[in-house]
Amino acid sequence: MSRHNLLLTIASLLSILFASFHLSDEVVRGIEPGGLNNVTAIGILLLWLYGTLMLAERRSGYVIMLLGAVLGSGIPVLHMTRAGLVGGRIAHTNGMFFWVWTLMALGVTSTFSLILSARGLWSLPWRRQT
Repeated sequence: MSRHNLLLTIASLLSILFASFHLSDEVVRGIEPGGLNNVTAIGILLLWLYGTLMLAERRSGYVIMLLGAVLGSGIPVLHMTRAGLVGGRIAHTNGMFFWVWTLMALGVTSTFSLILSARGLWSLPWRRQT
């Protein structure tokens, strides 16, 4: 495994971990409803994990990691642009350091994963060799 792919795997795994921490924290605080609504998130994280670990260095793995990274990078953007989430009620509740920290860590690792997966996808041969 090349250094590039090792870094991509680590960054992608960290993004998955931070996304699950962030979602769990939102459910515990009542920001997101618990229950079956989270099955979709579990499915997305599972697919992202499978693409990271089982499909590493393949075109499909790069695509899955790229899509996961786009979603992970979008979460902080959504929270920072929606009214009342960062500057309003969230910022003034107790114990929000972890929530904000996972949001920022998710943004950093997902954006790094996005860059590395796009670079890995770009470096693959354009045509399949038979």
